[in-house]
Amino acid sequence: MTQHPEKLPNNICQLTSVFMLLYHAPQLSILTIQKADTEGYPWRNQMAFPGGHIDRDDASALDAGFRELHEELNITRNQITYVGTLGHFQTINNKDIQAFLGIWDGNGKIRHNAEEISRTIIIPLKMLVDIHIQQGYHGWLPDVFTLRYPYQDVTIWGVTAKILHHFIETFYQHLEDIVS
Repeated sequence: MTQHPEKLPNNICQLTSVFMLLYHAPQLSILTIQKADTEGYPWRNQMAFPGGHIDRDDASALDAGFRELHEELNITRNQITYVGTLGHFQTINNKDIQAFLGIWDGNGKIRHNAEEISRTIIIPLKMLVDIHIQQGYHGWLPDVFTLRYPYQDVTIWGVTAKILHHFIETFYQHLEDIVS
């Protein structure tokens, strides 16, 4: 297993959290969101994992992640089997994102705020692992301009791609058996 990236010292970045959710639909997949196509929105049309800023009322980054799941997608804490943290990932605009891993039970109806999210996309993990291997990403971390995971009419890139890359590298040995 690889070591998870750590938080930067001295809180020089704004703290945020996201959830990478695994889902059996019918094959092992991940739940992603596409940000809204809103003029001036800094994350316009980008692929992401659900999440957001840690508020003062949040007891922890994990609690913020669960709160954001509910606010953004109507997914509650009792629908998630929490697996653990994937570590901290920094963005070019001074965000420190703590990524959490969970398994979503798929129950309930996803509802999202169209002002923030245009759609949810469930992507088979096997396809992402195949891209990871075909692009030669296994064993090294390409720069942010190179690291991309295309799927249908969208592409996962930026910090979301870094989180996905870290997940695949961390669990690579086990994923070969799971996605086969």
